[in-house]
Amino acid sequence: MQTENKTISPIELAIFQSSVHSIAEEMGAALRRTSISPNIKERRDYSCALFDAKQRVIAMGDHMPVHLGAMPMSVKAVVDALKLEEGDMAILNDPYAGGTHLPDITILQPIFIGDSEAPAFYAASRAHHSDVGGMYAGSMGPAQEIYQEGVRIPPILLIRKGAMCRDVLALLLANVRTPVEREGDLAAQIGACRVGERRIKEVVAKYGLAKVNELIDELLAYSERLMRAELRTMPAGVFEAEDFLDDDGVTEEPIRIAVAIRFDPAQGAAEIDFSGSAPQVTGSVNAVYPITYAACFYMLRCLLKDDAPATAGLMHSVTVLAPEGTIVNAKLPSPVAAGNVETSQRITDVLLRALAKAAPDRVPAASYGTMSNLTVGGVDHRTGRPFTYYETTAGGMGARPGMDGIDGIHCHMTNSLNTPIEALEYAYPFRVRSYGYRRGSGGEGKFRGGDGLIREIELLAPARVTFLCDRRKFSPYGLAGGGEGKKGCASLIATTGEATSLPGKCTLHAAQGDAVHVETPGGGGWGVVTEDR
Repeated sequence: MQTENKTISPIELAIFQSSVHSIAEEMGAALRRTSISPNIKERRDYSCALFDAKQRVIAMGDHMPVHLGAMPMSVKAVVDALKLEEGDMAILNDPYAGGTHLPDITILQPIFIGDSEAPAFYAASRAHHSDVGGMYAGSMGPAQEIYQEGVRIPPILLIRKGAMCRDVLALLLANVRTPVEREGDLAAQIGACRVGERRIKEVVAKYGLAKVNELIDELLAYSERLMRAELRTMPAGVFEAEDFLDDDGVTEEPIRIAVAIRFDPAQGAAEIDFSGSAPQVTGSVNAVYPITYAACFYMLRCLLKDDAPATAGLMHSVTVLAPEGTIVNAKLPSPVAAGNVETSQRITDVLLRALAKAAPDRVPAASYGTMSNLTVGGVDHRTGRPFTYYETTAGGMGARPGMDGIDGIHCHMTNSLNTPIEALEYAYPFRVRSYGYRRGSGGEGKFRGGDGLIREIELLAPARVTFLCDRRKFSPYGLAGGGEGKKGCASLIATTGEATSLPGKCTLHAAQGDAVHVETPGGGGWGVVTEDR
């Protein structure tokens, strides 16, 4: 257990915490402004973080929880695999080497101070690229092995001593459908890391490296003390919960995710055990361990106040157990595209359901529980070039103790936005027919769940349409007597007006003039309905 460093004042530590957090935020702002794809520029599907010499995260931007919680394992994978030198930058997306799923590409830059032989810091940026090759346009389809999902990048150098490794870049761009967009987004990620390098060097110039390292140790120790203090308020015992994914897109069998959270308030510690979860499956809903760890990190971070530093120290008193070969810790060559987006949400739902048994007045009902992934790819008739569109669509937030849920918002493991209609129609051969709230989809209760969204997009060119969605069979749960949120649904509307209902995980060819209609789930209600409600 870390003790307080009496030589560092709380004010000094707070200033340092704000300084490094602002660096991660500025990295994200630079990435957003200089990126090309709407998925990064408009939806903000990216994350940035800073790490110290021991690969401990010291600051995260307010970005994507599923990215950030897993990112330390990417940093470790790079450091274990490569000898990084001044001017180098590494790239990786391998889910079996610290990644999450193949579209999430991470760039890592070592930061050297003075004549040091080893990096003093690392800057990392991760972004979801809307195509990395594979069988399906957008690289988010119902694959049955990871080799079908796109190009798999182990930890390798993309920049060596300040010079781009052109052969590596050429190999990557030759295996994607939209190479110009991919190169532009990679350049934005590189620029974001350089912003992190410049800013942390300014901090070192102000304090000195020895003082910065002392402040880092105290910042991590402070995070640990905050988490231990919070865990000491929890009741002793084991709190269990389960929930189910609809299916894996190959069979119709539901997939169980089970958790037991064991609180030890005497030690300010917790053990999170996913034993009892289903074995890994054939379809792409498998999650690798970094995703499961990220969901646990997120759940525990939610217990603390907003100003608590999100550092490696938060997890020093927490153990996460996820048996290998299960849906929450899959083994190669399992496909994992939907594990990052769908299973991460269900893991979070299960964690919060178990936590609600320990802290019933603090935990919201289930939110919509699916990122409702829609991918469309084809040739844009306006340019004659291939396009790939990817988006996660928001839904209803679960009602909270004392407050209704929010309508049409991204929740939990995603922290992205919906692409504006103007940007959507400008970038792709689409026409948005309708976009609004799905009224009445939130669960009833003393406090009502948020409503989902309805979106209908007409395709102005022939395209392949792919869905990876869940909460089609199992509704978002209510808590404390609240009702369930409505399930999601989707359909393809032909030019004749005939609508065909679509399963949650599917891929199909659509003709010019066809329209994709999506309705996302509402959040669960909280509390028994009262007369005035």
